[in-house]
Amino acid sequence: MEEQIRKLLKRFEKVEQLLGQSDLLADQKLYRELAQEHAYLTDVKDHWQRVETQKRQLEENLQLQKTEKDPEFQEVIREEVALLEQEIASNSKKLEALLIPPDPHDNRNVIVELRAGTGGDEAAIFVGDCVRMYKQYADKKGWKYELLSCAESEMGGFKEYVMVLSGLNVHRYMQYEAGTHRVQRVPKTEAQGRVHTSAITVAVLMEPDEEEKIVLDERELKIDTYRASGAGGQHVNTTDSAVRITHLPTGTVVYCQEERSQHKNKDKAMRLLTAKIAEEKRKKADKEMASLRSSQVGSGDRSERIRTYNFSQNRVTDHRIDLTLYKLNLVMDGDLDDITEGLVAYFHQEKLAALNERAKMGVE
Repeated sequence: MEEQIRKLLKRFEKVEQLLGQSDLLADQKLYRELAQEHAYLTDVKDHWQRVETQKRQLEENLQLQKTEKDPEFQEVIREEVALLEQEIASNSKKLEALLIPPDPHDNRNVIVELRAGTGGDEAAIFVGDCVRMYKQYADKKGWKYELLSCAESEMGGFKEYVMVLSGLNVHRYMQYEAGTHRVQRVPKTEAQGRVHTSAITVAVLMEPDEEEKIVLDERELKIDTYRASGAGGQHVNTTDSAVRITHLPTGTVVYCQEERSQHKNKDKAMRLLTAKIAEEKRKKADKEMASLRSSQVGSGDRSERIRTYNFSQNRVTDHRIDLTLYKLNLVMDGDLDDITEGLVAYFHQEKLAALNERAKMGVE
């Protein structure tokens, strides 16, 4: 690992020199690529320096522990040693996750769709909880979020919520959130105090970039306008500003009613539609992507899940990597790094194993 880090630190110096060249701004594409690489390398450098500093502090404390005679001070040193060992282990794990090679899609915008599945009102409430969780995670990461579409539930939360997340490494860390999320807790409406199990589905779509631009034929679109309404049927406004678009060749339907302007609603609906069409194209072009995408949403049934949130035990479990954390309260406040970084590392190893297996088959 150290050799890999030293190579990255040399590259960091090179990228800084390139970014300092006055003629670089003439090539905006190269400038963006270098700026993103610089941000990544800065992150690696900061984590590396933090771990190295903590290792030096640990060594100093261990040496001091051997010579110190005062029992009270010995206890203080022991506590400091235990804390440093814990922090070094945690930061080393984060550094290892960072060292997984960047992917060209890491910084692509993602459209996140959350939908209530099994569980009725409680599932819709949990959609609202997860929307808050992802927004707070985005805040911690310095990402931006934008609402594309939502359908509120009468009892609170959302039957459906669609938003765009953008920022550094947003696709890298959000892509594996796709799937069925199961929640176990006592609903507010439950008088007997019984634990209910509900489920929501999450889909994660990459928003097409300039090189993947999707041009849709207007003749293949059925565009309907209608009056926007909220939970309980009350009207959001009194004009036919809501827009529903159907892509006739694929039967894909999207809608938006969040803006008061029909034009703005149409633009947002088109963004969602092009992302869905682009995803379909990727599925056809790449069998691996097809396999991943087909397993993303599922039926929303209780038995299908990638993650379980158990509120009575303050426990969250990601079933793909057998990770269980007893800090669900913090996770729901956006503390998702342990999960997302663990998933990035796990699926990177899976890809490497698949490549090695294919290579062996090729040799044979």
